[in-house]
Amino acid sequence: MTYIPEQSLPPREIPAAPVSPAGRSAQWSSRSTPYPGGAIITRAVEINAQHAPTVLRIALAVVFVWFGALKISGASPVRELIGSTLPFINPNISVPVLGAVELVIGLTLLIGRFPRITLLSLAGHLIGTFLTFITASELMLRHGSPWQLTSDGEFVVKNLVLISAALLLIGCYSKGTSGSRGD
Repeated sequence: MTYIPEQSLPPREIPAAPVSPAGRSAQWSSRSTPYPGGAIITRAVEINAQHAPTVLRIALAVVFVWFGALKISGASPVRELIGSTLPFINPNISVPVLGAVELVIGLTLLIGRFPRITLLSLAGHLIGTFLTFITASELMLRHGSPWQLTSDGEFVVKNLVLISAALLLIGCYSKGTSGSRGD
């Protein structure tokens, strides 16, 4: 389930080591560096590479479960935004349905099954939020200017980061490692 990128990368070229004062050359490895504290930084990078995809997947899951639960419970602050985005669907239907979709996406991510399919669904769902710029642009832009976003506009545009995170994770889980179990 945990993706370890080092297993799928080609071996690194190791530069020739400088000759020590004693005349011996020391071979550089991934742990020895000419910088103080370099081994600590290298180890931190290794730990990050090993665990960051899982942490990012869980963070996305928490956001989707939380936001989905808010929509289902009727406590979501974006009810009017969704209603304006989908004016052809009653918000009493669209908001809880979107909440249920988000809850399913979040729980599936949390479990870790079918990550690529789930992350594609997540990205597609978030891409759909940009429909608001078409159907309710007055809620997104001040004075019609794309450089003057409203708070709703900022709320939607930040989804670019979440979409990018999902796409990054799809790449991680597509490398044929044990992290791509199930799809």
